[in-house]
Amino acid sequence: MKIIDRLREDSIHISFEVFPPKTDEGFDKVIATVDAMAGLNPAFISVTYGAGGGTSKNTARIASHIKDDLHLLSLAHLTCASSTKEEVRRVIEDLKEHGIENILALRGDIPEGVRFPVEDRFRYACELVQEIRKHGDFCIGAACYPEGHVENEHKEDDIRYLKEKVDSGVDFLTTQMFFDNDIHYNFLYRIREAGIMVPVLPGIMPITSASQMKRSQELSGTVFPRRFLAILDRFGSSPAAMKQAGIAYATDQIIDLLANGVKNIHIYTMNKPDVAAAIMSNLSEIIKV
Repeated sequence: MKIIDRLREDSIHISFEVFPPKTDEGFDKVIATVDAMAGLNPAFISVTYGAGGGTSKNTARIASHIKDDLHLLSLAHLTCASSTKEEVRRVIEDLKEHGIENILALRGDIPEGVRFPVEDRFRYACELVQEIRKHGDFCIGAACYPEGHVENEHKEDDIRYLKEKVDSGVDFLTTQMFFDNDIHYNFLYRIREAGIMVPVLPGIMPITSASQMKRSQELSGTVFPRRFLAILDRFGSSPAAMKQAGIAYATDQIIDLLANGVKNIHIYTMNKPDVAAAIMSNLSEIIKV
């Protein structure tokens, strides 16, 4: 089943994200994490393409386990900046051989020491989307940035590039993390005005430690609202309290989104099934309405 078909259903869908192990020794631990998250009945589970955008041979293996053994929809990430065009084509064929129907197409981070752009690598995510379309009937997702991409100075340019990406064959979008829902609502208004009509999944990141907040800000450039900074200031020195507060904050974001008619939400679970379970417990009756 394709994820776009699931998203078109008239019901609430909450999905999770996991990342592959850095070494083969960590594979079983990630599988145990995925199995625990599967018990929470997510709409789908996405599998990233390795830390920092690097290639990961385990992405297809984990996505296949989700699909074949857990009987859930899986979404395999694919980045192109870290690989040659030929390597990307091999990965697409590998995903096809594993029966993976859903791919999240990303440019990804440019690896250190790699001259970019270069002729043997795709420069933009829209080029990767076009390449995936050549290889089969995939459902293709892509990323979007409610606060603007860090490499684009003007938000108008950001939306114009996003429209080009969607028009190249994207079925749905998932946002980068944000911590002020008004940013998301304003972003939706602007992209709809620009003619971008595909489903958009808001990406929610439960921040459960001060170090995680710093890392998230470095990666995404997101702005933390004063309300969240007050939580960090008050509870950041207590790991248990900060974890509970972070779960509560993410839950509150999701409740507000649902109350305002959003039906599809993606949670960046960071391989923490206990955090995912706590959020789903908080939403147990809400998602039935």
